[in-house]
Amino acid sequence: MNIIKEIARGFSLGVLIFLIIGIINYLNGTPVEFDHTFITSFLYNQLYTIVLYTANTILIKLLFKRYGKELYTLKNIWIFLVGSGVVTFICLFFINLFIKTVIGGTSVATFISNEEISDYIQPLVISFIIAVLFSAFFYYRKRQESKVKEQKVIAGRATAQFDALKNQLDPHFLFNSLNVLTSLIDENPDAAQKFTTALSKVYRYVLEQKNKELVTVAEEISFSNTYMSLLKMRFEDSIIFNVSEGLLENEAKVVPLSLQLLLENAVKHNQVNPKKPLQINIYQDHGYLVISNRLQPKEVVKKSSGVGLFNIKQRYNLLTTRKVLIEQDTEQFSVKIPMLTKQISTMTIQEDYIRDKRYKRAKERVDAIKGFYGNLTAYIIVIPCLAWLNYQTTSFPWIIFPTLGWGFGILMHAMEAYGYNPLWGKRWEERKIKELMEKDI
Repeated sequence: MNIIKEIARGFSLGVLIFLIIGIINYLNGTPVEFDHTFITSFLYNQLYTIVLYTANTILIKLLFKRYGKELYTLKNIWIFLVGSGVVTFICLFFINLFIKTVIGGTSVATFISNEEISDYIQPLVISFIIAVLFSAFFYYRKRQESKVKEQKVIAGRATAQFDALKNQLDPHFLFNSLNVLTSLIDENPDAAQKFTTALSKVYRYVLEQKNKELVTVAEEISFSNTYMSLLKMRFEDSIIFNVSEGLLENEAKVVPLSLQLLLENAVKHNQVNPKKPLQINIYQDHGYLVISNRLQPKEVVKKSSGVGLFNIKQRYNLLTTRKVLIEQDTEQFSVKIPMLTKQISTMTIQEDYIRDKRYKRAKERVDAIKGFYGNLTAYIIVIPCLAWLNYQTTSFPWIIFPTLGWGFGILMHAMEAYGYNPLWGKRWEERKIKELMEKDI
């Protein structure tokens, strides 16, 4: 937590509270005089507000880190309320001690003997109200951030999976493979048969693995050996592969078909001929699977779109914070992909996807209703406290403003939670979406 930023926010809140109190006093007939007393009152107000705000902010963030969203359930909300009360009381005690002993010159014994619980009731109520409002805001902000992040992950995953399906095998590879197969049928029927068998294995692997997030290194290496055999039939002695021993027993996980994309890139962007064979090495290094090739770029090469590497990076970004590393010097080009330990998970079939979507929508609706009830509960608790504070401090009925303003907000929250729109009726949005989906566009 950035303590300087929180102190700045506490200062701003103190200014707001001081202005509100000043306006209330002015409306109640107390004149505002910009003298020494005014400055002293402002400084004391800031001291109380900054300390109480910062202490309660630390408490809320610690509790939120411990309980998460469960902090705001009926089961755990009392932990926050009691904790806030204790923290506020302790802070008030030490602030009063500082003001009366350090600034006022009173002895500690005299200060303690003159302190009464009743002196703490009003500031406790004020700080309690502010803490409740702040925690509600903090929870709302965290919830919105969580929703935005979740939607970004969902959208990113869908996009990456779509790109993965589009780019798992380069169409040029299939075209070139069929050309090689055509020539082999006449020249070497036995080689053509082996080539066809290997090509079928490649595509079978694609169909089997395309719905998986991760596969084992052993599976990916086994597939790559088949894929490399196709390339060797095509280029013969013009391409050399070196695969590190032990990778065929490695149970760590990598993104499926990542090796195929990287091998295809190496062949696409480098010269492959008998005089200058392309050497490709595959090995592991400090938790990374490394695909490295001798750098011998083609003299005339089509500009790369970068789709293959971007595809791999995107899929890894959805699974881990570890990055795909790209290293290049005058002789070698290397790509390092993280080897992970996450279990393989498959995409759901259509029925499961629909059921999952329905569950998510129902859960979102339940969360919205729970949020509304939480808002309503806070309203029921805080408004009476504000009314009591209004009655104790001034005859001006300022309580009507938060009552009506917050009440209107609760009404809007209820309509949102229960899907009611006063202009278009209940579930208008859902009905309109369904209508547009059913149209023959």
